[in-house]
Amino acid sequence: MHLDRYVNTLGKHLKARFGQRVRKLALHAGFTCPNRDGTLGRGGCTFCSVRSFNQADAEIPMHEQLAARRTELKRASRFIAYFQAYTSTYAEVEELRRLYAEATREADIVGLCVGTRPDCVPDSVLEILADYRQRGYEVWLELGLQSAHEETLRLINRGHGLASYVDAVSRAHHYGIPVCTHLILGLPGESEAMCRETHARVLGLGVAGLKLHPLMIVKGSSMAAQHARGELQAPLIEDYAATAAELIRRTPPEVVFHRVTATAREPTLIAPDWCHTSWPAIHAICEDLMRNGIQGCQA
Repeated sequence: MHLDRYVNTLGKHLKARFGQRVRKLALHAGFTCPNRDGTLGRGGCTFCSVRSFNQADAEIPMHEQLAARRTELKRASRFIAYFQAYTSTYAEVEELRRLYAEATREADIVGLCVGTRPDCVPDSVLEILADYRQRGYEVWLELGLQSAHEETLRLINRGHGLASYVDAVSRAHHYGIPVCTHLILGLPGESEAMCRETHARVLGLGVAGLKLHPLMIVKGSSMAAQHARGELQAPLIEDYAATAAELIRRTPPEVVFHRVTATAREPTLIAPDWCHTSWPAIHAICEDLMRNGIQGCQA
């Protein structure tokens, strides 16, 4: 089964714009997080591993990272520079300007995607991204919200509330920057109804993209200790697929899904074991969409 048949994926969106396959090149620029370094807190979110990203990658010059990522990706000649690791706006604005410029220097880089927290998006960063968009680049601001429920955000030690997200989205729209919002399905204490409420709240703010993740228990996280004590269970694939498919059906067809599941590498992943690869979840989601309706049919 092919996800593009049922969902407006990022790959489909990029191919329509550029007439060919475009792939993301994930980069690590040595950013940290204010929820780790003591600015907001220490230890980070309870689902986050202290080894989520290989810190050695940050020592590799940007042009070498780009070259290495190109060799890993087949059947593509155009790419998006994707600042993925940790909070990729958490630095002085001139340093960000330098890093983004270095990452987009080559002609085959047609876009810039920046992942960050809602409380780390000053106007000065939005101005930089708006400039790239005005120059014709594909630009996305990825905001990690995870849940719109204040009690959940406190429980997972997110370090910000919904108001920070609402503010960041509003200002991004002012600068004409598309926002892709990250949501985690299966967070502790959350029902499917709560996931639908988060999804509806996010869509109500007019985001252009969504990225869905199952809750994953990874080594080095606070949740790993909870899981070991039997206090936390990872989602079942059938439950995750059913919830994800329902949210997809409730999403307008023009909204771009950057991802509908996620994976973690061994030995980092503790649970669920179906997250070693993306295909089991994608297959289950596609089957549900095929049976019960595709993206936008209940929007």
